[in-house]
Amino acid sequence: MWSDHIKYHFPMRTHQLVLSWIENELSEGRLTVGGRLPAERTLAEQLKVSRTSVREAIRILEAMGVVRAGVGSGPEAGTVVISDPTAALGSALRLHVATQHLPVADIVETRVLLESWAASKARPDAPELDAAGALLAEMAVDGLAVDDFLALDVRFHLALADAAGNAVVSAMMGSLRESIQRYASQLTSNLPDWEATASRLKAEHREILAAIRNDDGEGAAKLVAAHIEGYYQEAGLGPA
Repeated sequence: MWSDHIKYHFPMRTHQLVLSWIENELSEGRLTVGGRLPAERTLAEQLKVSRTSVREAIRILEAMGVVRAGVGSGPEAGTVVISDPTAALGSALRLHVATQHLPVADIVETRVLLESWAASKARPDAPELDAAGALLAEMAVDGLAVDDFLALDVRFHLALADAAGNAVVSAMMGSLRESIQRYASQLTSNLPDWEATASRLKAEHREILAAIRNDDGEGAAKLVAAHIEGYYQEAGLGPA
C-alpha cells in the first residue's frame, strides 16, 4: 500500500507566478476575450521569470482552450484570449497550489490514471511523439545533472499525454508538472544508486515510446503504469 503520510510544501514557482499574473489581469479587466497577451520577452521581463516559464504557461492555457497561440507576424500573430477563462483558470491555479500539499501516493495514483489512459489512446503518428523522442536523446547525454534529467523526464511524460489529443488530460498533466518534478527530486535521496535508476528509467521510456509507435496502446498503458509505480517503489514508498 502506498505511503500517504509524506507531504512536501514549496513556495510558488515561476510557472504559477505567470498564471497568477494572467488571472489578475483578466479579473482587473486589463485583459479581455479577443485581446492579446504581451510578447513572451515582455511578459518574462515584467515578471522577472524566464521565457521558458512564460511559454509553458501559455501552452497549458492553450490546451485548456483559453488562448490561441499564434506565430509569425501580422494581425493573426500573438497569443489571443479566445474564451472567458476566469473559472477554468482559477481551478487550474487552485490545482497548482493543492497538488503541493497532497500525499505522494495521491500524485502517483493520479499519474497512473491519467498517463496509462493517455498512453492507450496516443496516436502512433502524433507529432508529439517526435518531441518525446528528441527528449529521450537529451536524457541520454552523459553527465546530465539529476534535476536536468528529471525536468526532461516530466517533459517526456507531458509529450506522451499530449499525443492522446485530449485537451483536458493535457491541462491536468500540465498542472501537475511541477509537483511531479519536485516529488521525484525529493525522492532521489532514497534511491540506492541513481545512475542505475536513471539507466532503467531511460530503457523504460524507450519501451513505452516504441509500444505507442507500434500502435500497442494496451501494452503502452501497462508499461507506463509500471514505470511510474516502479520509481516510487524503489524509493521505498510502495510495495516491494
